[in-house]
Amino acid sequence: MTAERLLVVVGPTASGKTELALEWCAENDGEIVSADSVQIYRRFDIGSGKPSPQERARVPHHLIDIADPSERLDAARFAALADQAIADVRQRGKRPVVCGGTFLWIKALLFGLSGAPPADEAVRARHRALEERLGAAALHAELAAVDPKSASRLSPNDVLRVSRALEVFELSGKSQTDWHAEHGFRAPRYEHELIGVRRSPEELDRRIAARARAMFDAGWLDEVQTLLTAGFGDSRPMLSVGYRQLRDAWLSGEPIDLDALLETVIRATRIFARRQRTWLRDQPVSWR
Repeated sequence: MTAERLLVVVGPTASGKTELALEWCAENDGEIVSADSVQIYRRFDIGSGKPSPQERARVPHHLIDIADPSERLDAARFAALADQAIADVRQRGKRPVVCGGTFLWIKALLFGLSGAPPADEAVRARHRALEERLGAAALHAELAAVDPKSASRLSPNDVLRVSRALEVFELSGKSQTDWHAEHGFRAPRYEHELIGVRRSPEELDRRIAARARAMFDAGWLDEVQTLLTAGFGDSRPMLSVGYRQLRDAWLSGEPIDLDALLETVIRATRIFARRQRTWLRDQPVSWR
C-alpha cells in the first residue's frame, strides 16, 4: 500500500476496529480520523466506546469530542471535516487512518454524496413527532409506501436513516433509491483500502455482550441520566443504539431492572451488528 492510499478500518461494532487502527498507527506513524457518529459528540463517552485517554495519548485522534450534542451533524458535514483532518495529517508527514462503524459517513467520504436535498429540520421534527406518537413502525410504513427498496434495507428501529430516506422523497419527489442509482458511487474521492478484523458471529456476540456489561459497570446509566438532566434527551446521539434503550428506561418512570435492560441493549446491538455485516458483505474488505 502506498503512502497516498487511504487506509480505512471497518467492521461491526465491538469487532476490534480501534485495536487494529491503534496497532497500525503505532507501527506506521499514523493518526486516526474517527468515523463514528456518536464519538464525534462531547459528553457521550461511555456508551459510544470512545478511545481511552491512554489510547489517545498513544496515537492522535481526530473528529472525537468536537460537537455539542445539540448539533445535528450529517454525512456531508462529516466528509468535509474528515477531508480537513486527512489533509492536516498528511501535511505534517503522518499517515491518516479512518476508523469507524458509521458506514454512511465512510461512504460519503470515499465516494461523495448523491446530490439529494440537504436536511430540513422542520421535516425531521415532524417525523420525530410521528414516531413518538405512533411508533417507529408507522414512520417505516410511510417510507415503504414511497420507497420500498430503502424500506426493505432499513430496520424500522433505524429511525434516523428511515427519517432521512423519507425526507429525501418529501423534499425532492424522488426516492433515495433513485438518487443513489443515478449517482452510482463508483468514482472514489480517495484511493483507499478497507481492512477489518474477522470475527465469527458467535465470537462477535460474545464481544458485544462483554462490552455492554463493561459499559454498565463503568456507569453508563448514570451518564445517560446526566445527559437527560442536561436536556439532551432528543439529541441525535441519544437516538443511537444503546443510548436510546437506556433513555427510554429512564423516561418510562418504571423501576429499572438492570439485568433486563442489559439484555435489551445487547439484543439491540446484535441486531445493529447484523445490519453492519450485511453492508460489509458487499465491500472489498481485506479481513485480518
